[in-house]
Amino acid sequence: MTVSHTEHGPEEMCSIGMRVYQQALRDGHVTRSATVTAPCLVDFGFLHPSLDAPNRLEPASPMAMLHGLLRASGLRIADERRREEQLVRSFAPLIGTDSSRATDVTSLMAVTGKEQISRAIAGALSDATDQALTIQPHRGTNPPPPQDNARSFERDQAFLNRGGRIRTLYPHTYRHAPHVLARYEQLTGDVEVRTLDEVTERLIVIDRTVAFIPASADRSLALEVRHPALIAYFVNIFDRLWHLATPMHPEAAHQPTVNGITPRQRAIAALLVEGHTDTDIADRLGMNVRTARVHIAKLAATLGSESRAQLGYLIGQSGILDREG
Repeated sequence: MTVSHTEHGPEEMCSIGMRVYQQALRDGHVTRSATVTAPCLVDFGFLHPSLDAPNRLEPASPMAMLHGLLRASGLRIADERRREEQLVRSFAPLIGTDSSRATDVTSLMAVTGKEQISRAIAGALSDATDQALTIQPHRGTNPPPPQDNARSFERDQAFLNRGGRIRTLYPHTYRHAPHVLARYEQLTGDVEVRTLDEVTERLIVIDRTVAFIPASADRSLALEVRHPALIAYFVNIFDRLWHLATPMHPEAAHQPTVNGITPRQRAIAALLVEGHTDTDIADRLGMNVRTARVHIAKLAATLGSESRAQLGYLIGQSGILDREG
């Protein structure tokens, strides 16, 4: 039974044709009957009749065939490029008259790589003269590398020297972080820092014209946002959080303890009542799990709880979540 041959192009050598072509290269020739199941070899010039024996087929040089196929591929690519250029020329007048979509292309742009993200932020800040709003979530207990810290410090100080203002939100865990305190003691200019129990993911808004937000969990991908509606939304979120936050710099406001319950323990209590695990609580409040468990133990001791279930009940009975911190 003869197997039908599947049609394909010269770049897509079929398995049967490849075997026959390899045989021809090894032996120097094949018979015509060998190509009955692989007519593509003759059709595409991989095999050609021998001058001495017409019933014998000799192989073309693989290198010559490769160069020929690459030339053909290059011609097709060049033709596609010409078609693309023609499409661009045809649509250019239409794009120019479509005012409703004029900013869509540049209002959202992905920036890949932490180094590229840092350069994009620095570039936007170098042109800014008004205000930088920043939310910095917890990023671990270790300070940033010295070279990164020095570079961002120089960038921010240059902005302040031009009369800019910096407003930054951190989680409460940074209120006593030495590298954070040192940074703001060294910066000179209009800088204010406040803290919250929880903050959102990282956000940077510059001059209310451009914003940067993470687009991946490891922050290796970011979105550069220039859409006015989104910028206004980000600024509104920042302003609401800012008014709820506790001042940290230039003057730190005292966080009161009520009936032996610290503000940090009150925040943990709220998350415990919602049913969060120790890991969730630590992540949301910007601390490690061990520290979170120490706070939970102190809270339990203060309220006289002997179990997790009892602690939730006592938190509700104590009314500590109803008090203003």
